[in-house]
Amino acid sequence: MDDACKQVLIANNLTDAYVRPIAWRGTEQLAVSAQQTKIHLAIATWPWPNLFGADRMAGVRLGHATWRRPHPQTAPTASKAAGLYMIGTLSKHDAEAQGFNDALMLSWDGRVTEATGANIFFAFDGKLHTPVPDCFLDGITRRTVMALARARQIEVVERVIMPEELAAADEVFLAGTAAEVTPVRAIGEQVYAPGQMTATLLGDYEALVRMSPEEVARRAA
Repeated sequence: MDDACKQVLIANNLTDAYVRPIAWRGTEQLAVSAQQTKIHLAIATWPWPNLFGADRMAGVRLGHATWRRPHPQTAPTASKAAGLYMIGTLSKHDAEAQGFNDALMLSWDGRVTEATGANIFFAFDGKLHTPVPDCFLDGITRRTVMALARARQIEVVERVIMPEELAAADEVFLAGTAAEVTPVRAIGEQVYAPGQMTATLLGDYEALVRMSPEEVARRAA
């Protein structure tokens, strides 16, 4: 599939793009049981400078979602499943209707999890903190940012983060395939200023994704 993604990018002459592979079951069975259906795969690509446009460097504003990420025993929360995006879509629509760019989502039991389609990071006293991905997707960009931070000798802490801790954060940013690394300037009424840690990791991420595959492999060796 990786080779197919590359071929689609080449065929469309794209270098700064979003790549979305989609797998679905065919129409051989119309029932809850779908074991006799064929698996189909499509790969879509399109130009993608960044998710939030001109607002990105100024920082985006997050509202508070009323919908919550479900318990991992109620849904395959570690997967990038289309059905799980419904919660994010409903939450983002509500946030946009209130004038926000996105929404901060909590877990079923009230812990901080992520935005509607991107993971979230907090800077506390020079360390990078992020929620444990126990009921949401452990994104590729999330893991990439954590590796970049460690390469900078920034301590990365994965832990439970509660909403009452947000006021003490020095910096906040999102990380995702579409969001890339995007500063957050507000969560509800709490205001933040994009800072040096965010700027450094954003610069490192942008440099990484523009390297050749050979250079990335060499650095990872």
